[in-house]
This record gives sequence, C-alpha cells and structure tokens, in this order.
Amino acid sequence: MGEHITVRFDNDRAYVALNRPAKHNGLTLEMLRDLVAAARKVADHKDTRAVILTGNGPSFSSGLDIAAATRNPVAIVKEFLPRPLRGTNTFQEACWAWRRLDVPVIAAVHGRCFGGGLQLALAADFRIATPSAEFSVMEVAHGLIPDMTGPATLSQLIGLDQALLLSMTADSIDADYARRIGLITDIADDPVRAAEALADRITVRDRKAVAAAKHLFDRSWQRDSRATFAAERVAQLPLLLGKALGRHP
Repeated sequence: MGEHITVRFDNDRAYVALNRPAKHNGLTLEMLRDLVAAARKVADHKDTRAVILTGNGPSFSSGLDIAAATRNPVAIVKEFLPRPLRGTNTFQEACWAWRRLDVPVIAAVHGRCFGGGLQLALAADFRIATPSAEFSVMEVAHGLIPDMTGPATLSQLIGLDQALLLSMTADSIDADYARRIGLITDIADDPVRAAEALADRITVRDRKAVAAAKHLFDRSWQRDSRATFAAERVAQLPLLLGKALGRHP
C-alpha cells in the first residue's frame, strides 16, 4: 500500500487511516486501490476483532479528488470495470470491502465527510462523529451522482426523501441533523475513543455470532446490492467521462 492509507494492528484492533491530510484526505485512484488492499490485509490478520477507520489531519475525507481522478480517462474506465465474482468496481469495492469483513468496522469521523468520503463512512457498520463534523452527498455539485455504494448504504439508513434531498442539493449537514435522520450512529467529542469503547462492547461477544449477525443483516436489509452497484456504474460512467474529456453542460 502507498503512504496515503495506513494500517496498524494493536492487539485485537485494526486502525486504518486515510493519510493525505494536506488535501483533507481527498481520495485518489491509488487510494481507492489501497483501501481494497487494506481491507484484505485486515481480513488476513486473524487476531483482529474490530476495525476503527479514521482520517488524519483536519478531516475524515473531503471526497474523491475529481481533478486527480479525471486526469486519466483510460484509468477511470479500467477502474470502472466490475470484478466478475464481486460485482463491484474499484470505486465500489474501496467501500464495500469493509462490509465484507467478518468483524465490525467503526468509522470515527471529524471535519469534512463529503462525497466519496461519506460513502466510505456509510460502508462502515457504525459511524461516530464529532459535534462539528460536516456531511454532504457532494457528487451533484460536480455534475455526478452518489456512487461508491452510496445508494445501497443510503437506502439502508435513511428514507428515500432524505436520500434524494441530500443527493440533489449537495447540502452540508451537521452531526446533530445527521444523527436525527439516521446517517450516523452517535456523536462524541473524541470519536476514536468512543469507537474503542463500542468495540470493547462488541468484542466480548461470540466472534462467530457477531460475524453472522453482520452478514445476515447485510444480505437481508438490501436484497439486491449487486444490481444497485451495476445501476451506479451505468449512471455514473458517462458523467465522469464527460468531466474527464472536458464536456460540460
């Protein structure tokens, strides 16, 4: 993995951090690939019982770095190709890989949690945010739609009208509002410490039962996520390529 995604193991915890602080952890294609690799690394570490996902610097993540991502249209197309067995492309797997893990994933959020950064946080099992954290389904501000598994996770967490409102306006909302509509799990001044406390409560339970509960609800809450991911790709690719090729409405 590159320097912009770090993984640290401490006893039964894995700490995964976005590490591009000068850019508010804006996501590059390399970082998306590294997020997939990081999830595999955690899966291979059999002592891990919980994952805490954070962002270094002033923000959790400001979302996809559009300028960097659209610099190479060929790379975009390559990363958009779905994996036959997984049903996800790199953009989607960077998020959904955390849902595939057998252990709970807790996102500790501060600062900006926008666009692709929000999609990553939504793919965690729980989200704990600082009172000052900001959230936005930012994609429409760039002429895009929420992807990276966002439609699947949004449909699990909030109502259709709220999902449309966030997706059509790109409005920024605060942590209190995000909790009220079900976008986040809890608010804490120190979300990492709160995430560790939640992990303590979960990891004392039977490991197999925790994994079974996670996968059961993932399968039953959204019955056809694979079809959702395909619909994402069909809707998003022409928009993203239009940006890359300099075509504007």
